[in-house]
Amino acid sequence: MNAISIISAILTLIAGIGVFLMACNMMSTYLESAGSKKLKRLFARVGENKWTGVGIGALGTAAIQSSGAVTVMVIGFVNVGIMSLTQATTIIYGANIGTTITAQLVALGMFGGNGISTTVIFSAMAGVGAFILMFSKKDVWKNIGGILTGFGILFVGLSIMSGAMSEFAAHDSVKSFLASVRNPLLIVFLGALFTAIIQSSSVVTSIAITMVVAGLLSLDQGIYLTMGSNIGSCVVAIIAGITSGRNAKRTALIHLFFNIMGVVLFLLISLFLNLFTNGVWGFGRIFETLFPHAPQLQLAMFHTVFNVCTTLVALPLTGKLVNLVCRILPDQEETAKDEQPHLYYLDESMLRTPVVAIRQLKAEIEHMAKMAVENFQRSISIITTMDFSEASKFAQKEKELNYLNAELLRYMIVLSDKQLNQYDTHYLNTSIRSVSDLERIGDYAENIVEYADSLQAQQVTFSEKAIEEIRQMEGLVVDLYQEIRQAYHKLDREALERAYQIEDKVDELTKKMERNHIQRLVKGECTPLAGAEYLSLAQNAERIADHLINVGNTIKVL
Repeated sequence: MNAISIISAILTLIAGIGVFLMACNMMSTYLESAGSKKLKRLFARVGENKWTGVGIGALGTAAIQSSGAVTVMVIGFVNVGIMSLTQATTIIYGANIGTTITAQLVALGMFGGNGISTTVIFSAMAGVGAFILMFSKKDVWKNIGGILTGFGILFVGLSIMSGAMSEFAAHDSVKSFLASVRNPLLIVFLGALFTAIIQSSSVVTSIAITMVVAGLLSLDQGIYLTMGSNIGSCVVAIIAGITSGRNAKRTALIHLFFNIMGVVLFLLISLFLNLFTNGVWGFGRIFETLFPHAPQLQLAMFHTVFNVCTTLVALPLTGKLVNLVCRILPDQEETAKDEQPHLYYLDESMLRTPVVAIRQLKAEIEHMAKMAVENFQRSISIITTMDFSEASKFAQKEKELNYLNAELLRYMIVLSDKQLNQYDTHYLNTSIRSVSDLERIGDYAENIVEYADSLQAQQVTFSEKAIEEIRQMEGLVVDLYQEIRQAYHKLDREALERAYQIEDKVDELTKKMERNHIQRLVKGECTPLAGAEYLSLAQNAERIADHLINVGNTIKVL
């Protein structure tokens, strides 16, 4: 085999890997976009039932064709505290099962015999999908076109890789060299290393299938390479976990331990099979017997059986696995960190799965709204009681609202560059305004506390009647918030209509407070200084109501 043919084969293989990776990414993107609402509902159903977690992980991975994306997303959920370690563990089990779908598709594409191969048929879908993408305007057809294009290109990449393997297989020196690599541990290590480098177990498994079909590897060698790819796939999760909180690190470690446990289990089974049958029976021989004359299917089926069996073994041990990683990474004092402003539902790793990031963005905005209204109530309590014991907490929450405003805007700018469907794009655009509205509510609440400071400095207080009206205004604003929360969370137009009616009452009460203030001034029941702060407070409360209505109005365009 001369240098030119070696370089040609290597470059062809690299080209095939590149096309295959891009196809996987394209399919993942458009599948996420097409099934965004279903995917959001799917992960919202995570409960304490372990089988439910496995099912959600398997379905989610099969839906977006990326176990890495699902695992990183789960790490993000754990990092922000909305998913327990046990829940995350069962979803990771399921993700490993779901990722075997790619190998099954690859195996399916390598049938054909003397007729037209399925690879050619499936590759032709790239052209069909491209035409749909070019001429469609609706999201649903664009998603269909993108999925078909990605699906077709995947088999184009597979065909290129198969061609490269055929070139290698034509040279006895290459076959002899690969045949000499028999140590199972070495092959597992090479599979893990290769997967860690390209960060895709699907590609490594697909390459293994093409090599087995071309005769470059025996089925046993392909099996060990595939087992190693499962360990190498943990690199993505480990990278995501390193930069996250302690629970996220534990989740990444669970993923690693789970896959290592599966590999060790199957290596031991392989060892015992060889010992008790004098090397006659091994996994290769078993799957050759079960699926004769179909090497591609033999390896793909082993990949599925491996992950399903590992999950069945690990599922009863989930609690012990969680306890183990908690002992390895014990809890630490994080009080100082927890007091710092931070995102509650979003994590940088979630950007890998935009449809889930959008869902979590909504939860973050709802939480910000709750925080803003609670701070408004805190400001009312301070100014009506002149009790400043909550002032430090108020200042901390105001600082956090400012942080959320800046951080969410930054996050949304990054998210806007991702592939989103029309609905999510509209929601993202409205969210920028909503976050700004909520930050302004915090500013008006801060004004009210400043009015309280001014009253305290002048040793002035509001009259009982004025305090009663302020409490009435507070009640209306809180009622308005409750309706807006219902409207925003469930896209409830009826709740928005009720919010409009409450806003009218806020406007009426503001005018009433102005009239009553003048009357109290005339009667000497109120001082000019207290009156000025009182009127400003009423106007600030009215503006808070307006900003809440702005947030509610965003559902009109969704």
